[in-house]
Amino acid sequence: MPFSLTPYRVFDCYAQVTPEYLKSRGVTLLLSDLDFTLAAKSTRRPDQPLRDWIAELGRSGIRFMIVSNNRSGTRVTEFCADLGVPYQGHAGKPSTRGLEAAMALSGTDRVHTAMLGDKLLTDMLAANRAGVLALMVEPVGGAVTAWQKVLHALQAPFKALSRRKSRETD
Repeated sequence: MPFSLTPYRVFDCYAQVTPEYLKSRGVTLLLSDLDFTLAAKSTRRPDQPLRDWIAELGRSGIRFMIVSNNRSGTRVTEFCADLGVPYQGHAGKPSTRGLEAAMALSGTDRVHTAMLGDKLLTDMLAANRAGVLALMVEPVGGAVTAWQKVLHALQAPFKALSRRKSRETD
């Protein structure tokens, strides 16, 4: 299992991860973190732009599943039920077990899977260790607490490296 914190690509928000982009990389399953990736942690219900984005993925033949470390099963359960999408809770990222369980549940292998998240130490490390395409977004709502601000400052060099590589290859 490779130990890498560097995402393959960094996007400003989830909506920039288009079906065309995913298809061009052979992705048929998009796994995604919930908190700060798709919605702020305080958001109880998905908004219409998120619903539309997930529907567009589905129309394009890309399956979608949330993989969350969230300890509150109620919020994730309600959020995913509103969206009509499956989820893998208590994923244990950066362990690969949650991603592997999600891939097994969907019948998809790592070559055709991408993981979308906002944190290097959980989402990107888990994605890289699992051998799936590691896609990162800037956190929804930005860094609010002092700890979040420190984490985001520590992530900056890795995101800059990813952006530099993207410019060279795109």
